[in-house]
Amino acid sequence: MRIVQLTPGTGTFFCGSCLRDDALVRQLRARGHEAIMVPLYLPLVTDGEDSTEGTPIQVGGIRLYLQQKFPRLWWFIDFFRPFLDNPARLARAARHMGMTSARDLGEMTRGSLRGESGHQSHAWGELVDFIREEKPDLISLSNGLLCGMVPIIERDLGIPVICSLQGEDAFLDALPEPYRTECWDVLRELAPQVSQFVAASEFYASGMRTRLGLEKGRIAVVPNGMDFSEYPARVELPDPPVIGFLARLIKDKGLDQIVDAFIELHRRGEVPEDTRLHLAGTVMSSDEKFIEVQRMKIEEAGLEDHFEVRRNLSFAEKTEFLGELSVLSVPATYGEAFGLYVIEALAVGVPVVQPEHGGFPEILARTDGGLLVEADSTKALAEGLEALLCDPDRALELGLRGRQETLAYYSAERMAEDFEKICADSLKSVKAFTENPI
Repeated sequence: MRIVQLTPGTGTFFCGSCLRDDALVRQLRARGHEAIMVPLYLPLVTDGEDSTEGTPIQVGGIRLYLQQKFPRLWWFIDFFRPFLDNPARLARAARHMGMTSARDLGEMTRGSLRGESGHQSHAWGELVDFIREEKPDLISLSNGLLCGMVPIIERDLGIPVICSLQGEDAFLDALPEPYRTECWDVLRELAPQVSQFVAASEFYASGMRTRLGLEKGRIAVVPNGMDFSEYPARVELPDPPVIGFLARLIKDKGLDQIVDAFIELHRRGEVPEDTRLHLAGTVMSSDEKFIEVQRMKIEEAGLEDHFEVRRNLSFAEKTEFLGELSVLSVPATYGEAFGLYVIEALAVGVPVVQPEHGGFPEILARTDGGLLVEADSTKALAEGLEALLCDPDRALELGLRGRQETLAYYSAERMAEDFEKICADSLKSVKAFTENPI
C-alpha cells in the first residue's frame, strides 16, 4: 500500500501524537509499505532521524493564520509562501503558539473544519493537489481536527481516509463559545464521510462514538506503540528516592497536583526525608507563570533543595531522566486518550501512579506496572506514591513486570500490524463499493 500520513508538527517540542505517528510510519515502511510522512503547519519534532525524508511542510502555519485573518488577500499571502513557509521561521513562530488568543484558535479551528467553505480553503486545495501527485492508495489523518479536508479528498481523489483520534475532545472543549459548539457540530457532520476512525483506547473510542454519533464498528481501537530499542532498562532504584513528572508542565496535566502531593508526603513524614521531585517536559512561554507558582509553593514548604525542573528535553535527556526515577506520576485532570509517557516510563522499568480515569486503567490492566488512585485527590495521590516509595521491593517488582508487558504489547510493530489490517479492510470496502455501487 502507498499511504500518505498527514501529521501537524509542533515546531519546537515533542508531542505524543507526533511520536506515535512517526513510529507508525517507520514500522509501516519496515512492513514493506510506501508510507509518506507529510508535516502540516509546523516542522515535526520526533525522537529519531527525520522521517519526512525531505517532504516540505504543507499548509504552513503562518500562512494559515494570515489567511484566516485576511481571507481576501490569500493570493497576496501566497506570493510570500517561500518566505513564510521557511522551516526555521515556522519553528520560531511556534515558540509563541501558547500566546495565541482563544478567539483566534476558535476561528482557525472552525475554519479548518469547514474545509472549502472556510477561510483556509485555498490552503486545503493546495494540499489535495500535493497529495494527488503522490498517488496514494489511502490517506491517514493524525487527528479529527483535519477532517475538514475529507469531503475534498472523497470528491477529487476517491480514496479512503483513516482518521486517528488523539485527544481532540480536550482541545475542542477548551475553545470559547460559540466556537466549541460549532466545531463539534461540524465534526459530527463530517464523521460519516471518514472511512474508519482509529482510537488509542477503549475509553476514548467509547467517548468519541457518543460525541460523534457513530456506531460501535466505526471506531476501531489500536493502542499506541513505540520503538523501545533505545530505552535502556533501569538498573537500580535511585538513592535518594525521586518522584518524576514527564509531560507538558501545565495544570491540565496535573502539575499542581503532583507538587501538592509531594509537599503532603513530606508533611506526613513517612517517606525518606530526602525524597525529591523532578519535573520535566515541554515548556512554552505561556507556561512559565504557572511553573513559577509551583516553585514558590515548594520554596514556602522549605523543599527547594529537593526539587528541579528540566525543560524541553532531547530524546537522550528524556531516557536518562526516566532512568533516574523511583516512580512516575502525571495526574492529568482530564480523560487522557492514552498517555504515552506511561508506557515510556514502564519501558525502562519505572512504575507509575496514575488517576483512575481516561486510558490509564487500560494500560495498567495490561501491564500491571503501577497503581491507580482516585482522580483529582491530592490525598489519594500522596498515598499511592507513598505506598511505592516505602516498599522498594514492590516498586521494583511492578517496574520489572511493567517493562516486560510494555515491550511485548505496546510495540510499534504490533501497532503497525493492527493499523495495516484496518487500511486493507478500508481499501476492500472501497473496491467493493466501486464494483457494486448502490
